[in-house]
Amino acid sequence: MSLNDPNWGRQGGSRGPGGGNQGPPDLDELWRNFNRRLGELFGKRRGGGGGEPPRLFSGPSIGGAGLLGGIVLAVWLASGFYIVVEGQRGVVLTFGKFAAETTSGLNWRMPWPVQSHEIVNLSQVRTLEVGYRNNVKTRVLKESLMLTDDENIVDLQFAVQYIVRDARQWLFNTKRPDETAMQAAETSMREIIGKSKMDQILYESREAIQVKAQQLMQQILDRYKTGINITTVNLQNVQAPEQVQASFEDVVRAGQDRERFKNEGQAYANDVIPKAKGVAARLIEEANGYKQSIVSTAQGDASRFRQVLAEYEKAPQVTRERIYLDTMQQIMGSTSKVIVDQKGGQNLLYLPLNEIMRMTGQVTVEPRASAAETPAAPAPEPIPSRRDSLRSRDREAAR
Repeated sequence: MSLNDPNWGRQGGSRGPGGGNQGPPDLDELWRNFNRRLGELFGKRRGGGGGEPPRLFSGPSIGGAGLLGGIVLAVWLASGFYIVVEGQRGVVLTFGKFAAETTSGLNWRMPWPVQSHEIVNLSQVRTLEVGYRNNVKTRVLKESLMLTDDENIVDLQFAVQYIVRDARQWLFNTKRPDETAMQAAETSMREIIGKSKMDQILYESREAIQVKAQQLMQQILDRYKTGINITTVNLQNVQAPEQVQASFEDVVRAGQDRERFKNEGQAYANDVIPKAKGVAARLIEEANGYKQSIVSTAQGDASRFRQVLAEYEKAPQVTRERIYLDTMQQIMGSTSKVIVDQKGGQNLLYLPLNEIMRMTGQVTVEPRASAAETPAAPAPEPIPSRRDSLRSRDREAAR
């Protein structure tokens, strides 16, 4: 049976709607319908006789199929254009393998399925939250609890910000780069906390911990060639676990009291010790001065004694008289003098200068004292007679 036979594919030879069982559709009719629709699409209709629908072609049309194929090809080729905005990189894949990396602007690649492309944002700042999610109160204890060098447990939450440095490494060297960065951040922080003391982590070296953690994270990610650049590491919250928070606060307060007492004791020592050292230095200097004075006096007395001894050996009588006079002068120098003339028997007027000077000093100090309150002048000492004065002179001449 010919393919152009209108009854091909039908059993019983009936084409009408009530003509019995219907088989597969007629290929010739399908082709006529396709030509009619194609003619309606391009506005190239052509009328036909006998009540049949208009037809463009009576058989297969090579020109229409070529035109349709050209349109499909143009659309397929146009699908290879893509745009890369500023701050992004385009990565072209040929059958899933890296082919090229494109910069910002309009770019073209072979259409799918030959080539495809991936857009990687290099300017976007990505954030990792370790130990918490969205809020420090929403803790993830599996990530935040860490062991210190002095065998204490600290609850630490921190955030890591990073950017993509190399689009090719970001796409191909790791399967899940975000998860890799998360694990590297947690590993680095645990290593640094494990080498630090509890007090240093809580109160002293938070800035140093952030810097060390950033450096260690970058080293790990560079070793894995992930194409990630760590920009900042921020410690959000560092404290003791909630279960031992009260006890830890007591320990902290005890440590603060200890430091306060030490500072007070040191302040007291700084006040007392210099004073004691000053007093000790003064006593030592006084003792040294007294020592030097006694030694010098003894040396002077010994020297004077040797000199007197030498003179005594030359003139014993004169030396004894001289010693006597010096001794009396030393004794009488601080006492009131009374001159008595025993030989002459005459009175010798005596002027009590010391008493006059003392009375003058009292009057100067108390100028407004009344006459009744003024003390009476002491009675003058008896004036020695002229005979006594002459006797004294004769004694001195005899000597």
